[in-house]
Amino acid sequence: MKLPKEFYIREDTLTIAKELLGKYIFTNINDIVTGGIIVETEAYLGPLDEGSHAFNNKRSERNDAMYSEGGITYMYICYGIHNMLNVVTGPKDSSHAILIRALEPTVGIETMMSRRNNSSVKKLCNGPGVLSQALGLNKSHNKINLISSQIWVEDRNIYLKEEEIKATPRIGLGCKEPYLNMPWRFIIKDNPFISKRI
Repeated sequence: MKLPKEFYIREDTLTIAKELLGKYIFTNINDIVTGGIIVETEAYLGPLDEGSHAFNNKRSERNDAMYSEGGITYMYICYGIHNMLNVVTGPKDSSHAILIRALEPTVGIETMMSRRNNSSVKKLCNGPGVLSQALGLNKSHNKINLISSQIWVEDRNIYLKEEEIKATPRIGLGCKEPYLNMPWRFIIKDNPFISKRI
């Protein structure tokens, strides 16, 4: 069952980031479905979070999707190379988002290998840039509704206990404390498909 819009428009982005773990995300690009289980997320809390693109209410063409009502994609390019898939959360103008950092591939693995020119299943989606490539996503998929036929998230009744989730600092930020080490990256403990172990 696709997650409804109500899942995304809640105020508590940290809870949503944890609840996305164990959910399945899929894309349908050129009639080819690919996807897998979300095993790693990072939360970004709008204007108060120095790590967020919307820090201090910054608004631009690049981050405009963050100010939409929750339940759409926010795609941006990192380092001029990597397309990054984010889930927008919260009410309109709250500017919260969750970066999808890693997946455990389950569907369309051969297609994902071809897109990535990579034959290692464990390395297909073990980072935000490579998982977007494996799923066939790029900046043109910005602002797509997450209950569309092009990209969606499914609840398949995998519910993790708190002790199965590990919270760590986010990765690759250039901001100052306290936001540099806020434990807003969430992973499924002992999952071999996460991007980086801490």
